[in-house]
Amino acid sequence: MKRSLGISLYPDHSDPQKDREYIETAHQYGFSRIFMSMLEISEDPEVVQKKFQQLIFFAKERGFETILDVSPAIFEQLNISYDDLGFFHKLGADGIRLDLGFDGKKEALLTFNPYQLAIELNMSNDVAYLENILTHQANTSFLYGCHNFYPQEGTGLPYHFFQSSSERFKKNGIRTAAFITSQSGRIGPWDINDGLPTLEMHRHFSVETAAKHLFATNLIDDIIIGNAYASEEELKSLGHLDRYQTVFRVEFVANINEVERQIVLEEQHVRRGDITDQVIRSTEVRKKYQKYENKAHDTEFEFVVGDVVVGNDRFGKYKNELQIVLEPHSDPRKNKVGHIIQEELILLPFIHPWSKFKFIEK
Repeated sequence: MKRSLGISLYPDHSDPQKDREYIETAHQYGFSRIFMSMLEISEDPEVVQKKFQQLIFFAKERGFETILDVSPAIFEQLNISYDDLGFFHKLGADGIRLDLGFDGKKEALLTFNPYQLAIELNMSNDVAYLENILTHQANTSFLYGCHNFYPQEGTGLPYHFFQSSSERFKKNGIRTAAFITSQSGRIGPWDINDGLPTLEMHRHFSVETAAKHLFATNLIDDIIIGNAYASEEELKSLGHLDRYQTVFRVEFVANINEVERQIVLEEQHVRRGDITDQVIRSTEVRKKYQKYENKAHDTEFEFVVGDVVVGNDRFGKYKNELQIVLEPHSDPRKNKVGHIIQEELILLPFIHPWSKFKFIEK
């Protein structure tokens, strides 16, 4: 399944012109999805319809898919029914996210709405909710899953719970989404906004690292920035992200030579299939660079987790093999050439046998 990037908008807490500018910038960097909140509306239904409609169609013209976050209270306020989703179709929405669920039978029926609006489910519940809906023969082409976000510090999901609840959706082929948080965004649905991530561990991470982590799990298809407005630099960093393989940011040592720099930055790395606990081995590069001299440097100390090392001239057959250190050890036949930045060390467990990976210089 193709992976996409998204932004969030809160029309009842933001300025319409700034929302449009944000959409334009996100479009420039390859974003294609919008989470739009309708949980806080307090205006006349006609005013609400016009405001959301104008914004959604503006986004639609730029290729965005918009999912509206709704709750039963909103249906009451707008005097509309779950039995007729025509109101959301008129707005231009591509789907609605059910903040609260029903009995399974109802959700399945909603996926057959005549407007072909996607019905997005809350993924942040590790119960047989999805399985119940599927037993009622839901139209899975229009069934999505999306995790919650958590505005209060300390209340985001722990990883093991996120993994378990996400696997329920992924194993059934349902499109999945989760939230990361901008470190500059200040707008959310409520008056408390300590960031809007799905995973608590991501709350103070850069958007780039959080997105890499979610993609590396192979459990999430769409990553959405939960708060608004992310900075242009954040949008740019995500727009340039490789969505299908891990690209580590590495800080080089001063003595790195040109051959080592080429090995690190210009090659497609593949973890050897017969793995070891001590290091991640990229062995194919040594064949290409076997004839290139590589004198010893930065060898006389213990390598630590996240160090990137390359075999030097003392290493014989293994000269110019690249490795990422997983367990501290010493070996004078290896040159330390750099170190993966600290917050990206969480990505190492996701480099499996035959995983592809690359590096960029921080």
